[in-house]
Amino acid sequence: MKTQKIHLDVDYIGGQGSLTDAEEKALSEFFRQSKKTANKAGGKRPKPIKRPNVTA
Repeated sequence: MKTQKIHLDVDYIGGQGSLTDAEEKALSEFFRQSKKTANKAGGKRPKPIKRPNVTA
């Protein structure tokens, strides 16, 4: 028996009205903070340790 796919008719996410000034400021501040923490957290990788070739 086949599973039926549910087709959603979604044209927008959220409300139909535009954002208020306070909401726009809150979003821009949130994105600014998330960019700062992302840059601090994973900017550089440690260099691999070079080991000398030893022939015995």
